[in-house]
Amino acid sequence: MTVRVRRVHEPPEQEDGVRVLVDRLWPRGLSKDAAHIDEWPKALTPSTELRRWYHAQEDAAATYDEFRRRYEAELAAPEAADSLDALRAMAGRGPVTLVTATRSPARSHASVLVDLLTSGGGH
Repeated sequence: MTVRVRRVHEPPEQEDGVRVLVDRLWPRGLSKDAAHIDEWPKALTPSTELRRWYHAQEDAAATYDEFRRRYEAELAAPEAADSLDALRAMAGRGPVTLVTATRSPARSHASVLVDLLTSGGGH
């Protein structure tokens, strides 16, 4: 299973496979044609409340574990869990690239999704 993360403003590559936008909001200044997004499962994105809470923290690195815990709780909701299962099945058929506008993907919801998809977690 190949799942990776790319920033939305990076040019698409052939090995991206299915490109899945994992942000709740469409990235500013980017047309849908330029983004080359195949799927946009909004049920997998952090809630507006969680996103605002995380961005308001002065030391996001120190609060990442708490963000992750809260986000995983959101992903346990039925619609999100179904979307996660569908994304895991998609990744089982070929490469999937999670696309995000996040400045630090390693400390974001995208990295949580990669971990859950590749470990089989999230149920």
